[in-house]
Amino acid sequence: MLKTTIIGATGYTGAELALMVYKHPELTLAGLYVSANSADAGKPISSLHGKLAGLVDDKVQPLTNIAEVAQQADVIFLATAHEVSHDLAPELLKHGCQVFDLSCAFRVKKQGFYPEFYGFEHQHESLLDSAAYGLAEWAVTDIKQSQLIAVPGCYPTASQLAIKPLLDAGLIDTHQWPVINATSGATGAGRKATLNNSFCEVSLQAYGIFSHRHQPEIASHLGCDVIFTPHLGNFKRGIFATITMKLKAGITDEQVAQVYQAAYQDKLAVRLVEGVPKLQNVQFTPFCDIGWKVQGEHIITCAAIDNLLKGASSQAMQCLNIHYGFPELTALI
Repeated sequence: MLKTTIIGATGYTGAELALMVYKHPELTLAGLYVSANSADAGKPISSLHGKLAGLVDDKVQPLTNIAEVAQQADVIFLATAHEVSHDLAPELLKHGCQVFDLSCAFRVKKQGFYPEFYGFEHQHESLLDSAAYGLAEWAVTDIKQSQLIAVPGCYPTASQLAIKPLLDAGLIDTHQWPVINATSGATGAGRKATLNNSFCEVSLQAYGIFSHRHQPEIASHLGCDVIFTPHLGNFKRGIFATITMKLKAGITDEQVAQVYQAAYQDKLAVRLVEGVPKLQNVQFTPFCDIGWKVQGEHIITCAAIDNLLKGASSQAMQCLNIHYGFPELTALI
């Protein structure tokens, strides 16, 4: 049994991870931690997330001694802020822990990226080189080999899963940048409420126009510029992405279908659907549903995921399963 610890355990993704660890036959929960000054420290996690009652009732501990935590764990999930993951991951790796980081701290190797989009200077260039970008369907070899897995964000996951098969197959005319319009539920902003993400205040609206930090993450890993506009929706969970792309001359719907089917025929967490996928069909599941329509030289592809699961915690667990050779959807369905 792999001793598994979650740091940042009381957020939405941390709670989802706690439930997955409980359900996983090869994992045992070694500890749940939050920052030392968190108001959640000392409370049973089930008192904060009622769905865990009777399943995971462990108390959440304040993180005061990272070396001690590392010595008691084989696997660490970091569901922490970017700067926190940036500081914790190197220490955990030194102690031999396998680290799955759900922040952006090790996702992008690009000059000036972190100061511009995250407000801090990155101090661990070597880890940016060695970290695996955990887009589970496309990075199996890297995920198996790396001690540090940088789990992609929710918007990048939905967007890349929809675009990457066509791009890699050479079907897209990249002189016209793919245009991604994606809407997230309010849980994407995290558990700490602000006026902007208070459910009673949320109205469907675009934000981060031409400036959202996930645009360079998507573009960097696709190797293709994109226009990305996120939206906040007045629903709790899920992401729905609508992506418009120009096909190269002469590309047919049949060729598109063949490429998608070849890419995902053996990928258990991606489902190709006829027509337009529905958000309700992926909420509370680890799946990404993808559908598309071709007209002339353009294709509109739609992708739907649960932002807390395939966009965060279940993809992290999927990466763990890949890394250790467990069935890929263990503890997820």
